[in-house]
Amino acid sequence: MVKVTVWNEYRHERNDEKIAAVYPEGIHGQIASFLKDAGLDVRTATLDEPEHGLTEEVLNNTDVLVWWGHIAHKEVSDEIVDRVHQRVLQGMGLVVLHSGHMSKIFMKLMGTSCDLKWREAGEKERLWVMNPSHPIAEGIGEYIELEHEEMYGTHFDVPAPDELIFVGWFEGGNVFPSGSTYRRGNGKIFYFQPGHESYPTYYHPEIQKVIVNGVNWCGPTKRAYPVYGRSQELETIRREVLL
Repeated sequence: MVKVTVWNEYRHERNDEKIAAVYPEGIHGQIASFLKDAGLDVRTATLDEPEHGLTEEVLNNTDVLVWWGHIAHKEVSDEIVDRVHQRVLQGMGLVVLHSGHMSKIFMKLMGTSCDLKWREAGEKERLWVMNPSHPIAEGIGEYIELEHEEMYGTHFDVPAPDELIFVGWFEGGNVFPSGSTYRRGNGKIFYFQPGHESYPTYYHPEIQKVIVNGVNWCGPTKRAYPVYGRSQELETIRREVLL
């Protein structure tokens, strides 16, 4: 069974009654609930817990980390970011949701600004499936339609993805690479754009299906992490004296 940790900064839900009404158990609580329903082994962690809830013990027992953040990216400790980064390189999967594109960990893994265009206008979004044979798109039709979402638009300053799974079209005319995968070291990364805090996006059954699929796809492989540093020769090296 895949072991999942759902991380959320958990600020909007505590400071805004309207958002708390949408996610009374926190965004992390809602995501954790449908991941549990899918048969995954799930725990949650939040920013204000000691070590942001991401102790070495927690991370060493996490196969896939799901990350949601927005207004408190800078409050995440660099030490914890480095810890998560190392675990991803070693093989822990990472699912980055919505405004997590500006999180320290995603920016560190991408090596770019990860910036984009945005607009809060409650417009319709249609997520087109670009790679229907990919496991993350399993069980999804040609597109997913959301009545309201925050617009994210190109240019999205990230490296070219390994695989483009979804492209989002917004009512105002913008488009966005809404679902992309990357590999870093032994780890797999899935970025998925929908999920603004003021909309009930994480109650949508097809959005839930994509995230469950993404977690399963990001699950760790059995490949051992490479050994780096000075290496002993495998064969006898003939050494000649140079005159």
